[in-house]
Amino acid sequence: MTSHREAPGISTDPVADNTDLYAFVSPDKSDTVTLITNFIPLQLPPGGPNFFSFGDDVVYSIYIDNDADALADITYNFRFNTTVVNSSTFLYNLGPIGSLTDSNWNVRQTYTVTRIDKSGTHVLGSNLPSPPVNIGPRSTPNYTALANDAINTLSDGSLVFAGQRGEGFAVDLGSIFDLLTLRPFQSLSSIPGPNMDFTQGVDTTVNINVHSIALQISKRLLTSDGSNPTNVLDQKSVIGVWSASSRQEVSVKHPQGGAPSHVGPWKQVSRLGNPLINEIFIPLGQKDYWNSQQPHNDKQFLQYYLNFQVAALMPVLYPTALPAQTATTGVPNGPMNPRSDLEAVLLTGLPASVLTVFQNYTGPTVADMLRLNMAVAPTSTPNRLGIVNNFPTGPPDIAGFPNGRRPQDDVIDIYLQVGAGLIYPLINSKFTPPAAAGLLGDGVNEPAAPFLTSFPYLPTPFSGYFYNAQSNGAPEPYAVGGT
Repeated sequence: MTSHREAPGISTDPVADNTDLYAFVSPDKSDTVTLITNFIPLQLPPGGPNFFSFGDDVVYSIYIDNDADALADITYNFRFNTTVVNSSTFLYNLGPIGSLTDSNWNVRQTYTVTRIDKSGTHVLGSNLPSPPVNIGPRSTPNYTALANDAINTLSDGSLVFAGQRGEGFAVDLGSIFDLLTLRPFQSLSSIPGPNMDFTQGVDTTVNINVHSIALQISKRLLTSDGSNPTNVLDQKSVIGVWSASSRQEVSVKHPQGGAPSHVGPWKQVSRLGNPLINEIFIPLGQKDYWNSQQPHNDKQFLQYYLNFQVAALMPVLYPTALPAQTATTGVPNGPMNPRSDLEAVLLTGLPASVLTVFQNYTGPTVADMLRLNMAVAPTSTPNRLGIVNNFPTGPPDIAGFPNGRRPQDDVIDIYLQVGAGLIYPLINSKFTPPAAAGLLGDGVNEPAAPFLTSFPYLPTPFSGYFYNAQSNGAPEPYAVGGT
């Protein structure tokens, strides 16, 4: 949930709220790329009787730029349709749901996948089933089987899944939003408060679900010339990826009740490329506007990267660990201004001249996109800190963020360390980061629920029946119905 409730407008529209985006070479099928975009944040599993679902009145989109101009060359659109089999009952299901065609399942969703590219518009799949939510052992007794049956093969051979998943983004939201308190470092904070005995963070997203749209696509379907990328230093190996949601401009509520009518042109209401951008870079007065814009227009927001507010707050909040930078630019611990390192990592990609073993540069156009070098092979031992792992001595995990983003990449710790200046020597070789920069983190390194080893990779959703039941001796909620 690196972008949950990040703007005033979208905070009141969770069905369209784009919370996370992942783009990575599939670890078990290295000739493919997996793209995952999440919506509907902070779902409490027992949230019935009207359980969470995608919006029939929302267009969900994934965009790919494959020629380095920050414009979409490939678009995948997803439209959903909800069917209520028996409208005379309030129940989501009338008994155990044993299959995706079970008559006990009363409120169900299907969807259509459309690809738009230079050759035209192509419907890749229609009337595809989305699985039910994970209610509990009586309603959804074998949830893993239901979810697996909802993995569909599209007409171009790609795999698709759209449905509920366990939240894979582990973070201590409670401490971070309390004036950037990092529980393992709270004794060093300049803000008065209780120094409780925390050596680790508290994972806020335990027992929380999201709704995910996932695609697994042949690399040849993503490159500009249909080739299979093998050269890491070739710009054609790099794609830019972002996702968004759109609504029609006018909604009309009917006096007699029922679903509102929607008319007018479609307007983008949420977007996401790199994690945390609208969350912590863009000021309140610009957040809704940022959500409405396209990546190729992002030069208007460049000042917020070059003058990163969180980085400016760090020496104020942690003056001993991250001392204020008052010396002249270019000397050890001198001021990092402007933050050209953030511009490179987040807005243009890193050229080969910076890291000779890797590049994900997409040209001079500043644009918020995940940049994935598809020629980088996945690793069997991924490091949660990706490219910044143990910087500068390494070794870097160049298959991880900011080379795309894998579910296990700990982007909170990466942002904290980069914000404190860890990789600024790539821009100014005379700069020496504070000693604590490479140690920063929120103390939450991985989610409680395990990731899957195959598509769609994100954890099985938490069960409503077992929500917060562990304290009474119940098993972990994700242990019911499979892994």
